Amino acid sequence: MRKRDVLALLEYNYWANWQVGAAGQLSHEQFTAPTAITWRDLRGTLVHTLDVEQSWRRRLRGEDRTVWDAELAADRFGTAAELEAYWRSDAREMLSWLDDHDDQRLAATVDLGPRDQFPMWYFLVHIVTHGTEQRRDISILLKKFGHEAPELEFLWYADSLRDLNAS
Repeated sequence: MRKRDVLALLEYNYWANWQVGAAGQLSHEQFTAPTAITWRDLRGTLVHTLDVEQSWRRRLRGEDRTVWDAELAADRFGTAAELEAYWRSDAREMLSWLDDHDDQRLAATVDLGPRDQFPMWYFLVHIVTHGTEQRRDISILLKKFGHEAPELEFLWYADSLRDLNAS
């Protein structure tokens, strides 16, 4: 997979993450309300999604296991706005890290252990597909609290780019 394709998927992933901004309209009680319909509460699902993105990047960079395997605590973020600000900073870090990569580096096999030997781009696509799965849960929770689930399909993202370029 070419670098520009990987970047397009990651940029879509971030766009889709920002589309669930209705979480910021919820009360703290709703943001952290336990649920039996998904694995985690809304805040926990958002933080888990970010945690997976961070953890894989740190692991792929070769950081020590104590860094990439440390769970990001949901209670670190009191509001959706705090979480989004932190996440946007992390997204910039991810894209900056990928600036040093080319097609060949993304295609090279990364050996992270017996069951984790894939081209680097596989791990990056995993981040995107994992985020998609988590946003499904987030959409379900938003609907539970009376908010319309946002359109998160890739082609909606593509349309937003076309609309942006037309302006």
